[in-house]
Amino acid sequence: MSDEQIRPTSTPLEDYALLSDLHTGPLVSREGSIDWLCFPRFDSPSVFAALLGDPEDGRWKLSAVDGEVVSRRYLPRTFVLETTWRTPTGTLVVTDFLPPGDHQADLIRRVECTSGEVEVEHDLRIRFDYNRAKPWTRRVDIGEGGHSGLLSVAGPDALLLTGPSLHPHEAQKAEPQEGMAARHEASPKGHPDDYQGAVSNRLTGRFTFTAGESADWVLTWHHSHRYPPTPVDPATALDQTIAFWTQWSSRLAVHDKHDQAVLRSLLVLRALTHSDTGGIVAAATTSLPEDFGGVRNWDYRYTWLRDAALTIETLIAHDYTDGALHWRNWLLRAVAGDPDDIQIMYGVAGERQLPETELPHLAGYENSTPVRIGNGAAGQYQADVVGEVLLALAALRDAGVSEDEYSWGLQKNLLRFCEDNYDRKGHGIWEMRGESSYFVHGRAMMWAAFDQGIRAVEEHHFDGPAERWRDLRDRLRAEILEHGFNKELDSFTQTYENTEVDASLLQLPHTGFVAYDDPRMLGTVALIEQDLRGEHGLVHRYRTAAGLDGLAGDEYPFLICTFWLVEQYASSGRIDDAEELLEQLTGYANDLGLYAEEYDPTSGRLAGNFPQAFSHLGFIRATDAVARARARVRKRP
Repeated sequence: MSDEQIRPTSTPLEDYALLSDLHTGPLVSREGSIDWLCFPRFDSPSVFAALLGDPEDGRWKLSAVDGEVVSRRYLPRTFVLETTWRTPTGTLVVTDFLPPGDHQADLIRRVECTSGEVEVEHDLRIRFDYNRAKPWTRRVDIGEGGHSGLLSVAGPDALLLTGPSLHPHEAQKAEPQEGMAARHEASPKGHPDDYQGAVSNRLTGRFTFTAGESADWVLTWHHSHRYPPTPVDPATALDQTIAFWTQWSSRLAVHDKHDQAVLRSLLVLRALTHSDTGGIVAAATTSLPEDFGGVRNWDYRYTWLRDAALTIETLIAHDYTDGALHWRNWLLRAVAGDPDDIQIMYGVAGERQLPETELPHLAGYENSTPVRIGNGAAGQYQADVVGEVLLALAALRDAGVSEDEYSWGLQKNLLRFCEDNYDRKGHGIWEMRGESSYFVHGRAMMWAAFDQGIRAVEEHHFDGPAERWRDLRDRLRAEILEHGFNKELDSFTQTYENTEVDASLLQLPHTGFVAYDDPRMLGTVALIEQDLRGEHGLVHRYRTAAGLDGLAGDEYPFLICTFWLVEQYASSGRIDDAEELLEQLTGYANDLGLYAEEYDPTSGRLAGNFPQAFSHLGFIRATDAVARARARVRKRP
């Protein structure tokens, strides 16, 4: 790839921070621009979409004039972002956060001048429905006391902005206002730039702060047919937000940088969980490309059974069983009904219809089109999904969470689904859009589903046709070893029909189908190292050149695949290799500890949807595996 090809035209993903109120997840750039925000849910239409185009597609930039960012961080154990600016005349701290748990969609931006004098500039461009609807904005009175705000409305959506007043860009005065004290003396109703309403293309404002002065802006979403809600008190909301996150994370002790990184990844998994429904989204974004300039751009703002199940196993391993139980309740609702109707993914509240459409008016991240919303993979059959769900539910059961007739009845329905689809070909864990096949990983996960059903009957004394499940499980094992292991290659293969390898094969030991140090597994690892691991040491999902996925173009290495290799190394005695590779991967997180789906080693940039739950749970599992391996070594005589 040439320098011209890798030069960024979009803000690098590693420059973004995630905010979360457990309902939605905006992204804030290092330079103070909120370029992605969907209100009120992760999968709602965006109000800011500059991430997938340019500033005219919606953003809210808050910056210090002539300033530079000298540091940014999350307040410890939280998703409260603190950014410090330095200018020739002073310093400024910007605090961005969303208060969770208040059942109101508020985005709060606080500025405080900590020394000297600093001028702050806003550029707010509200673009509802992925920039398919520009709002009408007018000033409205808010409650008692003579306070007012700017109300922007388009169709079903409304946003109320409160705080020091911004103005239509065309009416903005050339000179900034003289200090916060002077500005507060003017009544909003009597402001010379007051207006009755207009189509709002851009709201701007400049404000001068001196040391010790501060101000807050609150952007609140609500249904346009309802009265605007009462804005939150920013100071109280900040205290409550810090308390919420620190309380949730308090059970995990932090002793070193590795513990800190694991904590941040656990926090990311929590941040991507909808607090009301329990649905866990795969990522906060849509259509961030798997190859810059390519067409592999997908909407990940939904709940995949597989991703959520693996996340739950990880949370249980770190004693977060409450979150796991919340997800189980989501699952019970989502898949209730005829087991033949089970999907691989759902909306955040369990919605089944996720039609995939394209947004041709958006230029795409790094000019990668099409930009897609919805996901056609919802209609695919993937044989591995039930196995992953039953492994997660078994882990929850083993952790001491009680099972009831309803939840066990669901699991029996899932096993019936496996029986009904026993001989059916699928599209695999990577959602291939080519011809369906017998994927070895999928067949092994189906084996795991029956295995967990048998274990529930034998060890936990639940009712079920254990003998029938045992017969199906044993038939699957014989079938996989006959058709899914190639003796000439000394390796398991991607499908029964080909001789390719697939990174998902690294998950076979996790199912219990084969041990990490089984010679057949070690042979598979050797072939994955040869065919899928590039010169930079990162693992691709599969060889796209084989053409099985039915898509044009290529893709960068998937981070979770390399984390799986770390786990395999650690669990099979290659501890030094595991530690070295894990240290390399740790360096690919951004300065806030966030991972995307992929990493481009040529340009040194994160790629794919961001932040990605799959990558973070892979990191946690890999770190845990290395720690367990080192502990075993220390215990040896």
